[in-house]
Amino acid sequence: MSTRPSIAERSAKSSRLTSVPPLVEGANPSIKPAQRAANRPDASDARFYGYKFKDPSLLNLALTHSSLAYESNPEGIRDPGSDNERLEFLGDAVLGMVVAEALYQRIPALREGDLTRLRASLVSSRHLAQVAQRIRLGPRLLLGRGEAHSGGHKKPALLANALEAVIAALYLDGGLAPARNFIHRHIVDPAETDLSGVLHSSQPLSGAIGDYKSALQERTQAIGHKQPQYILTDQSGPDHQKRFRIEVRVVNPKGGVQTLASAEGSTKKQAQQEAARLALVGLSASVVQNTKGIAEAQSDAKSAQQIVPRMDHL
Repeated sequence: MSTRPSIAERSAKSSRLTSVPPLVEGANPSIKPAQRAANRPDASDARFYGYKFKDPSLLNLALTHSSLAYESNPEGIRDPGSDNERLEFLGDAVLGMVVAEALYQRIPALREGDLTRLRASLVSSRHLAQVAQRIRLGPRLLLGRGEAHSGGHKKPALLANALEAVIAALYLDGGLAPARNFIHRHIVDPAETDLSGVLHSSQPLSGAIGDYKSALQERTQAIGHKQPQYILTDQSGPDHQKRFRIEVRVVNPKGGVQTLASAEGSTKKQAQQEAARLALVGLSASVVQNTKGIAEAQSDAKSAQQIVPRMDHL
């Protein structure tokens, strides 16, 4: 009777992982031993924050940035499975589900809107980058030479993306349990005191886990606009140094389309967050200007009322 191949055996046969620089010493001659030793996580037994990977190549893939994959094969067509971007996609979904489950179970008195606000705060790129910095994920990243020299180990966007990829690797290697444990321990539990601040603050972006997109959605809906749309208007640069330009637009109550702001970023998420931040600044300035105009009109009306009696008296 044949036995089912192990995860490691199946992964070894998968072409999407063969081009990834593995954790095992000497397996990839394109990376110097010193570089591997400095970047990789506990390669001797592939442990990651208390969890031992059955398939070390999954962890290695989660920590591999596209800049390294690009440098390894600059002339060829980049294999979508040679870096952590696909894992980032899966990790984002796993993270959202686990956070939603945690909030649903821990805070039974909250309504859907408040739960949505808290989830958006916890899974925001800003918060994930802070988590990655706190657990010192940056030094473990496998980057190309150019990205490493430009400080890639400290870039918030790269850290947030890698954290999502690690969550996906935990999920694929051991199922939902290790992914859930990691998310609770490092993302949800440390933020519990900040969550109440996000809920009760009149400023949705106050605290360490605010999210500009969620705040903008609330602001625009409050003034009668539909949900903001984030439109990719331009992208430039090589694959390992992409720049994305995003415009945030809304449909006003009269049906017209209005562009609130635009911004650039090294990822679409980063550009969307910055565009939302600029849009909030613009809306706040507009409110201040309108308030100032109303105050000036009221002052003029008051002055006119004071002059009229004097004319009547004369």
